[in-house]
Amino acid sequence: MPGDIYQRLAKHLDRLPGGYPATESGVELRILRRLFSEEEAELALKLSLLPEEVKVIARRAGLPAEEAGRRLESMAQKGLLFRLSRKNRPVKYMATQFVIGIWEYHVNDLDLDLIRDFNEYLPVLMDMKTWEKAPLLRTVPVNQSLDVNLGVLPYENAVEMVEKQTRFVEAPCICRREHRMIGEGCDKPEGCCLVMGVAADYYEKNGLGRRITKEEALGILKKADDVGLVLQPSSYKKIANICCCCGCCCQVLLSIKKQSEPAALVASPFTVSLDREACIGCGVCERRCQMEALHLEDDKAVLEARRCIGCGLCVTTCPSGALKLVRKPEPLKPEIPDDAVQAAIRRAKARGKKGRMGLLTFSARSLWSRMKP
Repeated sequence: MPGDIYQRLAKHLDRLPGGYPATESGVELRILRRLFSEEEAELALKLSLLPEEVKVIARRAGLPAEEAGRRLESMAQKGLLFRLSRKNRPVKYMATQFVIGIWEYHVNDLDLDLIRDFNEYLPVLMDMKTWEKAPLLRTVPVNQSLDVNLGVLPYENAVEMVEKQTRFVEAPCICRREHRMIGEGCDKPEGCCLVMGVAADYYEKNGLGRRITKEEALGILKKADDVGLVLQPSSYKKIANICCCCGCCCQVLLSIKKQSEPAALVASPFTVSLDREACIGCGVCERRCQMEALHLEDDKAVLEARRCIGCGLCVTTCPSGALKLVRKPEPLKPEIPDDAVQAAIRRAKARGKKGRMGLLTFSARSLWSRMKP
């Protein structure tokens, strides 16, 4: 086929819901050349978002099944595609988005050149207009900040979401790792992100994290509150991960933090209410807030509600009880998709993908039935 193989692969990835937009500098092509051999790029073009057996992909690629299987498994181990493997069922392979996906799967083999290229590409990749309509992550409060009177729904409660899962991996945070590699990291714990279900199986087999128990997973949620990390699960109700993020390293929070109204960009049903009369001016909330929504003025806290993302970190350590979580007004409450497929379709539409929506040409219900643990 005509055209540079990496240009074709970039267009292929851009047809996925997460997107992979072109740039004038061509940095997106440099990234692909660092990650994919030409042979791997050619085979990646044959993958869709539908998990398929080796024989199906081999036939499409014009390869013997044994050779296709060898290449696909090698690419899965390198984090270039997603492997779906379940007991007593054939292994299947599928395309994966660049973010969240390929980039995160390279947490163990980062180098300074790849980090430099990614950081150059990030402002283009993190399109805030698309993110506002269809974010890849959302924010839920740390549980200690939740009041029983808030009527918290199961998909708004991190503990309840974890309780429903059976398989867990603790994975290192790629954002904190890359920042430490370039000398800009913080002292927050690196291994503090949760991956669950079929995604946990992939992470464990690829050596991207360690298998943990449900009790250990719940302990990570508690540790996130203790050290001041924002909980960011998958953007849908039936989650696959919960990232524990800091405002100094997390590329999502950093991008949102630069905006004038972070609250409008984050899918969170909660915000903080401040009783200034009850405030004792201790300043703990100012240090805990990852969005600079709180600061001291005349020895009292001042809240900029437009910057609050409802993470609850300020609430759990407020000694006077001056801060509490409240629900946002009904028109401002985010609509949360049920599952990964609905979230993908929503994001594709937000990016202007119409009709067949590129590679999103499958039955949502059929795919989800295949992906359920």
